[in-house]
Amino acid sequence: MCLKSNTYKISLIALAVLSTAPAWAQNYPARAIRLIVPSAPGGGTDIVGRALAHKLTEYLGQQVVVDNRAGAGTIIGIELAARSAPDGYTLLVGLSTLAINPSMFAKLPYDALRDLAPICHMVSVPNALVLHPSVPARSIKELIALARAKPNALNVGSAGNGTSPHLSLELFKSLAKIEMVHIPYKGSGNSIIANLAGEVSVSFPSVPTAFQYVKANRLRALGVTTAKRTPALPDVPAIGEIVPGYEATQWFGILAPVGTPRPIIERIHQETVRALRTPEVGKQLANEGADIIASTPEEFGAYIKSETEKWARVIKAAGIKPQ
Repeated sequence: MCLKSNTYKISLIALAVLSTAPAWAQNYPARAIRLIVPSAPGGGTDIVGRALAHKLTEYLGQQVVVDNRAGAGTIIGIELAARSAPDGYTLLVGLSTLAINPSMFAKLPYDALRDLAPICHMVSVPNALVLHPSVPARSIKELIALARAKPNALNVGSAGNGTSPHLSLELFKSLAKIEMVHIPYKGSGNSIIANLAGEVSVSFPSVPTAFQYVKANRLRALGVTTAKRTPALPDVPAIGEIVPGYEATQWFGILAPVGTPRPIIERIHQETVRALRTPEVGKQLANEGADIIASTPEEFGAYIKSETEKWARVIKAAGIKPQ
């Protein structure tokens, strides 16, 4: 009898929680929300985060404050988000390193698939395969032929080990079956300067970073790393048009600590998609070379998992040892 009574009470409590959840979600938020950006101000993650924060502040009726927590290959900011209370008042702008870091580091203070709840894959940003003008290659096919004729003769700069530009290179080498020498720099700014100076022959900067130098003919763009061409460089082919199966994008999404109530996840998703579809935000992100995705939480979760598996294979094939 006692067992039946307790079961009945638990059922009533559960029913009460479910019945009040929609109303509770409508009352959210009651105070300011912190949006963690795990990189320094001014970069692509920060640009996307601030564009979102501006519109979410408008739509949610509470201030959404960007909190830049750069360092350790985005690990510091991601860990802070993963360890925060799952109450909807801490959100994270996640990026490609969520899928890359598990294979680049022997031990992480978080598990992205376990500790974070995906909300929305917001945008993808292509990198560009660019050359110093002195390199005698006018197409991807010519570059591949040059690299095969002279293995390891071409130096390729990147923003650092394990970054999206670095792994864009490693995937290109693997699929094209060529050898080039990777030269890591401390950040994309130093890498692009080295490419402009001819210290390295090739690099894979983001399209927004490369755009002005390509237009000024200071660098030659041979391809973009997304599956299709980007409107920012419409005459530049996707590498996948020449190298089947090639795709390597920088992506940005919004996540929350795992355990954040589903009604809050749904509210943030709804307002994020609404923000991404406004002409104001759409134009701003398009100017940065971004393609708007606006996925569901489930689609984003599946994408992070597939990206994690993909880059694990690439990193292993490249012989990169975890730090």
